[in-house]
Amino acid sequence: MRSRSSVVDILEERGLLESITSDNLRSISTTSTLKAYCGFDPTAESLHLGNLLGIIVLSWFQRCGHKAVALIGGATARIGDPSGKSLERPELDADTLENNTQGITNVITRILNMNSSSNVNGDGNHLNSSSFFVVMNNYDWWKEVRLLDFLKQVGRFARVGTMMGKESVKKRLESEQGMSYTEFTYQLLQGYDFLYLYQNEGVNVQIGGSDQWGNITAGTELIRKILQPEGDVAFGLTFPLLLKSDGTKFGKSEDGAIWLSPSLLSPYKFYQYFFSVPDADVIRFLKILTFLDIEEIDELEKEMNRPGYTPNTAQRRLAEQVTLFVHGEDGLNEALKATEALRPGAETKLDWKTFEGIAEDVPSCSLASDQVLNISLIDLSVSSGLLDSKSAARRLLKQGGLYLNNSRVDSETKRIEPQDIVDGKVLLLSAGKKNKVIVRIT
Repeated sequence: MRSRSSVVDILEERGLLESITSDNLRSISTTSTLKAYCGFDPTAESLHLGNLLGIIVLSWFQRCGHKAVALIGGATARIGDPSGKSLERPELDADTLENNTQGITNVITRILNMNSSSNVNGDGNHLNSSSFFVVMNNYDWWKEVRLLDFLKQVGRFARVGTMMGKESVKKRLESEQGMSYTEFTYQLLQGYDFLYLYQNEGVNVQIGGSDQWGNITAGTELIRKILQPEGDVAFGLTFPLLLKSDGTKFGKSEDGAIWLSPSLLSPYKFYQYFFSVPDADVIRFLKILTFLDIEEIDELEKEMNRPGYTPNTAQRRLAEQVTLFVHGEDGLNEALKATEALRPGAETKLDWKTFEGIAEDVPSCSLASDQVLNISLIDLSVSSGLLDSKSAARRLLKQGGLYLNNSRVDSETKRIEPQDIVDGKVLLLSAGKKNKVIVRIT
């Protein structure tokens, strides 16, 4: 096979490489087609931003001509991964696990399907990507495994001292809560997953966050001990956890997790989250969360330090690219349209369809028509909950910050007229750029 770009080198250049079990993976990735997998335990009905790097790294393997496997932990989720956790995970019932498994499968399939056409080889030529990824569930083989058989065939190769030496285990053993035997076995179960996939599916690379190093090496050790291959045949690769420049986790907001499912978080809110990334983080996130050329990212970084730089230019590029990857063209267009429609002073014509698209992202209230028509804008700003008092509304109006359907209102005597109500159903009030409320007419 002709030489191609090393996926390991690409990941390292972009800050997506933490550790690898063998440096031979660099050269092998340029001459052989690898099959890499990343595991996702169905502990929620959707993946969130903290899981996105796993999908991105899988996509980089695809783009370099390799094959990708997303493994849903239908079995391991019943145990609970202790990595990075101070307490044992709550047990999930079978129906919840099934619902979560389906939700996560849908998210991964949607994202990787949308981005499969982006696969290129080392010469920049597009590859046929019809079979470049598959989603599997480890419950499919674990449900057939008997305890005594597992202990005989696998357990006897696991060294307790080595298992206790894993960082995730040591931290929990030193804590006040300790660790249950159930959690202690998690790394052995994940290790067996790698062995099973290597033997039955030809998977030879496992990827995961840096907190998964112990679980990943448990798999490479099992393959080495049980199969006794010659040389390196199975590899582990970890990427850094998604953290902000201040060391806090990136993936949470004031409202909770940044979900990848559009049913839990709209493309508009997803886009806005990235548009609000601080300057200190934006360049690094462009490298690890997008597929833009490094040269383009370097140029954006230079522009940020030049006089006359338009604020949030880099953030806008980040938001567009990540939203495109996760939600596709339709999701990005929806986010851009909503962003423009909600911008005070925007020339975008508001209509009922636009309001429907942003309804879940903007506070709303319902008022009877006689509570709206011929009422002063000052009074409506208070009765709708936009502002706390008439004096606050008057003060904001004088400062030029009170808007009706994105048009600034300068007159304190302004009253709501029939033509102000969009399609006879709704109107939009704005206090500055961020505080808004949709008023529905009943």
